[in-house]
Amino acid sequence: MARSITIGTAPDSWGVWFADDELQTPASRFLDEVVDAGYEWIELGPYGYLPTDASELSDELEKRRLKVSAGTIFAALHRPDHYAEAWAQVEQVAKLTQAMGGTHLVVIPGQWRSDKTGEQIEPRELDADGWARLAAGMDRLGRDVRDGYGLQVAVHSHADTHIDTHEEVDRFLELTDPDVVKLCLDTGHVAYSGGDNLKIIADHPDRIAYVHLKQVDPAVVARVKEEDLPFGEAVKLGAMVEPPQGIPAMPPILEALEGLGRDIFAIVEQDIYPVASFDVPLPIATRTRTYLNSCR
Repeated sequence: MARSITIGTAPDSWGVWFADDELQTPASRFLDEVVDAGYEWIELGPYGYLPTDASELSDELEKRRLKVSAGTIFAALHRPDHYAEAWAQVEQVAKLTQAMGGTHLVVIPGQWRSDKTGEQIEPRELDADGWARLAAGMDRLGRDVRDGYGLQVAVHSHADTHIDTHEEVDRFLELTDPDVVKLCLDTGHVAYSGGDNLKIIADHPDRIAYVHLKQVDPAVVARVKEEDLPFGEAVKLGAMVEPPQGIPAMPPILEALEGLGRDIFAIVEQDIYPVASFDVPLPIATRTRTYLNSCR
């Protein structure tokens, strides 16, 4: 792990998926424990989880000497007439990210499964028109976010979306403008869907702008695929595990990222929603940081 790779963490690693949920670690405890675990960089998480007033959030971060790398939005740009809904998120999240000195906006595609019920709500695969809308929409979003807020869009391949499998990641990158649309390489989601992280890095080195570091339990994932379970259920079953207990192996990925020769954020993001106890995340986060540092 070279100095060009900056390791951080995210609310997700504290069991946070929503802006407000009694099952989630309270925001003040999350911030305190990030410091206790030895991290200096965080993502904002779901908008509204951390304070949305820039002055208030800045005060909370400064007194803990924490810094922000990115914000996150969800954008189902394969759907007709969805851009305005996506941009409404941008105007909130990108503004706050910019104010905190962040550099990236992570964009998660819309899911074809309901994130609440797990039921299929649209086709699993896009037709040609769907792919064209998705690519054009992401190109537009990338340009508008860059021009309006000075942030780099990094699209996050994600389970139960149309940018999920290795083949879908390749197709998406082929269809989009490399100058304005980059990839957030989520090592866990790639492995979850049977992809090859090292090949994606090798094939698309100039598109890797941001990274989420996580591992999956292959036995749990095999069950999930066999039973066609939604991602939320997979997480509850323990699909995501702390390194080095799962796959993919971290040292080769960190080495490949170092080989890109540029600064990259690598954010630890272990899905554990709902967290069994508020005492669970801190020891995991601490062990994970120690392990990743040992991979230097």
